[in-house]
Amino acid sequence: MNDRGKAPPQPRGSGSRWFVASLIFWLTACPVHADPLRIATFNVAMSRAGPGLLLRDILSRKNPQIRAVVAIIAHVDPDILLLTGFDYDFGGAALGAFSDVLGAADADYPYHFALRPNTGRATGLDLDGDGRLGTPNDAQGYGAFAGQGGMAILSRLPIDVANAQDYSAGLWADLPGALFPLKDEAPLAAQNGRDFQRLSTTGHWAVPVLLPDGTALHLLAFHASPPVFDGPEDRNGRRNHDETRFWTLLLDGALEHPPPDRFVILGDANLDPSDGDGLPDAIAALLSHAAVQDPQPRSNGGRAAANPDHSGDPALDTVDWPDQDGPGNLRVDYVLPSARLGVLDAGVFWPAPDSPDADPPGNDTAVASRHRLVWVDIVP
Repeated sequence: MNDRGKAPPQPRGSGSRWFVASLIFWLTACPVHADPLRIATFNVAMSRAGPGLLLRDILSRKNPQIRAVVAIIAHVDPDILLLTGFDYDFGGAALGAFSDVLGAADADYPYHFALRPNTGRATGLDLDGDGRLGTPNDAQGYGAFAGQGGMAILSRLPIDVANAQDYSAGLWADLPGALFPLKDEAPLAAQNGRDFQRLSTTGHWAVPVLLPDGTALHLLAFHASPPVFDGPEDRNGRRNHDETRFWTLLLDGALEHPPPDRFVILGDANLDPSDGDGLPDAIAALLSHAAVQDPQPRSNGGRAAANPDHSGDPALDTVDWPDQDGPGNLRVDYVLPSARLGVLDAGVFWPAPDSPDADPPGNDTAVASRHRLVWVDIVP
């Protein structure tokens, strides 16, 4: 049990973990006073059909999906958590209310961060050529209203809001080597979108979290477009590819933004390196980048739910999509620490069926979201 009275997926104070931590301290010359941090990302699917409905469901404290999400977060007990698929509202009412619910479950997060996403941000143009304006497909990122399906950060460490960077306004066509559709491939998209279509479906952020020694750990957060729901021009697939490739370009110094030295890339890439739709070279390049390490978080539940026709390791999967009329289980959610950080442990909260150590019970994972919470323990 930890100091909050819960048993996390792996005992955070176990002798083996502290032995590994001590070894990493010696090998990487990390200060001996550094404490391990558990960093996680979770697509909580807390997006609703209209503005204010998420706040209503949170305040009711009766919604079974939200209760399942809360139980999983309280159980895994991350110190820093990126939420994707969480509706944004001006003033952060829903995020504040959700934090209160987590606090009641003994999962306190005093520091919050959220910016308006591109989802639902109106363009005023008929991007999909259906003859109507203001549809979800006409927004900068797919969304029925401004802020639908945004991102948010919850943290037990202070967030340096003043130095947070929001890259979400950058134009897709301005990205070096952008795969923006050509005119003969997608005339409407090329004519109406090149001069204003943003790269980020939801957002790309660099958010510093202040460590006890006064230094910063930068959270590089994003949630990319699904590489489907388009036509033969593969517009969404190309955009998804470039949203993921943004981080590789940043780390290579190919963008105007300087890369941080200590960081964690985290979020929902909607892209698997081995299976499913999409252009996998973008995520493969990020996973193999010299400045990044991939802890390869695993779960017994993913392994037990393997799709026989997939080539990737099922234990690495992070989402349970339908096997029929869907891509099946894929690895799309990532927590990727920079190479200079010490990694102690990693996992995906996806208990095997009837697992005796599942707390909450394994079937709560499906109630919460198709996605699974991904966590990594680091020594900053």
